[in-house]
Amino acid sequence: MRLAFNDDGSVQVRTGKVELGQGILTALAQIAADELGVAAEQVQVLAADTLHGPDEGVTSGSLSVQDAGAALRQACVQARASGAFRPPASAADVPRTCGQSLPRADLPAKLAGRPSYIHDLAPQGLLHGRVLHPPRLDSRLVDADTSVVSGMPGLIGAWRDGQLLGVLCDRSASADRAIGLVGGTARWRSTTPWSDERDALDRLQQLASTARVVDERGTRPGSGVARTLKARYHKPWIAHASIAPSCALAQWDAGRLHVWSHSQGIFNLRRDLALAFAVPPEAVRVQHVQGAGCYGHNGADDVAFDAAWLARKAQGRPVRVLWSRADEFTRAPLGPAMVVELEADLDDRNQLLHWRHQLWSTGHSQRPGRSAAPALLGSWQTEQAFEPTPAINMPLSVGGGAERNAIPGYDFAGHQVLGHHVTAPLPRSSALRSLGAFANVFAAECFVDEIALAVGDDPLAWRRRHLGHDPRALAVLELAAARAGWPTRPRVEGVGAGLAVARYKGTGAWCAVVAEVEAGTSLRVRRLTITVDVGLAINPDGVRAQIEGGAIQATSWALKESVRFDADGIVSDAWERYPILRFSEVPAVDVHLVPSDAPSLGAGEASLGPTAAAIGNALFDALELRVRELPLTPQCIVAAIDGASA
Repeated sequence: MRLAFNDDGSVQVRTGKVELGQGILTALAQIAADELGVAAEQVQVLAADTLHGPDEGVTSGSLSVQDAGAALRQACVQARASGAFRPPASAADVPRTCGQSLPRADLPAKLAGRPSYIHDLAPQGLLHGRVLHPPRLDSRLVDADTSVVSGMPGLIGAWRDGQLLGVLCDRSASADRAIGLVGGTARWRSTTPWSDERDALDRLQQLASTARVVDERGTRPGSGVARTLKARYHKPWIAHASIAPSCALAQWDAGRLHVWSHSQGIFNLRRDLALAFAVPPEAVRVQHVQGAGCYGHNGADDVAFDAAWLARKAQGRPVRVLWSRADEFTRAPLGPAMVVELEADLDDRNQLLHWRHQLWSTGHSQRPGRSAAPALLGSWQTEQAFEPTPAINMPLSVGGGAERNAIPGYDFAGHQVLGHHVTAPLPRSSALRSLGAFANVFAAECFVDEIALAVGDDPLAWRRRHLGHDPRALAVLELAAARAGWPTRPRVEGVGAGLAVARYKGTGAWCAVVAEVEAGTSLRVRRLTITVDVGLAINPDGVRAQIEGGAIQATSWALKESVRFDADGIVSDAWERYPILRFSEVPAVDVHLVPSDAPSLGAGEASLGPTAAAIGNALFDALELRVRELPLTPQCIVAAIDGASA
């Protein structure tokens, strides 16, 4: 974290964390203001830039306030202790802002419709580019005719480079037309067999995989087991489906590359661009400009490569590349499908003796900056192509991937967590909000309800008995239940309530959710009551917004979202047909923060897993039917009914 102090008493903060709509720049300004004894209006947090900012990794994992905020506090303390900054005489009268809901600094311009996003940038001499990528990772370009656009007004040029096709024009609409004409002549050949759209769904456990013990405590008892409960849960492939496609600008000048990007990791992107174009990292500058949000690894880094690739043809002029919605939907990474199998051994007194959690998933991270070769889509497809980087799972020490939240948070006598890393050539997978925690918490918290039912216990009471070691988890659970009226709620036909609780990653925020649903011709979530403990909430409104947004997104995933593939293994849905929760279907959401002076924790991903699990448990409460396959569509519910009656 870097600080600069101006003669007028104002402060500049240079951070490596980026604004993704989560309000991080406002929260960091509040932290700096309090530690330096100045008003928040006197603190300016600059957009991340590799030229003058620190490398703070990727803005992900709900770690910005937790890690960058802590680093900023320390930097401010050191600045005062060393005399680099002397607070004004009036500092004692400046009210503290941490814990106060200050207005977001980035919202006024957005709400007024003023240029705020990367899509709005229009430097002098700007050219517009489009790139056509192969429809699948293994597709090869058999033939294409770039001459079909020769003589087109406004065309700067059209090129083929290996498997890539690109055009440059002086207007955006002309670029769209040109790439459409060139793309219409392209013929592709794919090499990987694909039988049907269920390949990406049902075959996870049959595909090649490597297994490892993620965590183990105790051993499975050799005797005393009265019965073993088992269940299998499934989460499908999920798309980002961003409201705006990815965009980037790039400009080459005397062998140096300047890129404007809405990447989550500008230093990682700089490293991979340097590798891809064979220049030193210091010859690449990546400047962050806000995009439309991402919730994980979308096409932001890939389109930055596209812009840089085309900018080499632009004779020093800046180039703007905008992906189409079709590009974003079919070329960007997807959130991986997962299968989770759970087992619980019970003794003759219904005490849980041993818990087993197995999961199958492809890797949850294919981000730039983490492999010897660049993890940029276009760099795998040029004539001098790099080998595609594999999707990996980050170590649990930094949050994990597929195994995130697979280790039980309950006090069990023994447990074993086994992860199966699946090798699948298609589709492309990488990080999506909360990574494996969404599927693991959904499965584990639904299975907890199944155990409670099997032993004749109330789900809340069962959880209470197994959370005595974690008073903060127990506190959010009790508060959520009380706020939702769990002990006294009346029974109504077709209406159900369910609850769930988890600590994100086992090291982050604690979150408990009570869902109320109505099961008619389709499942509707009527209300979500959520309690969260993030330690000291720097900006309470910001925390509530993150928790509410995550819960609404989780509701959409739980009820509707699933990527479909056509006969060739290509994502078949258009953006406008991808099933997403509509505004008319959004539930009422009540978020309650546990007051705390403990160290601040991130909030962005804590509510997703508990929300899905609470909805699944509420569906069972409404229909006395356990549906273990997401999304909880009418088709999946009918399939569960048929399976139960078979």
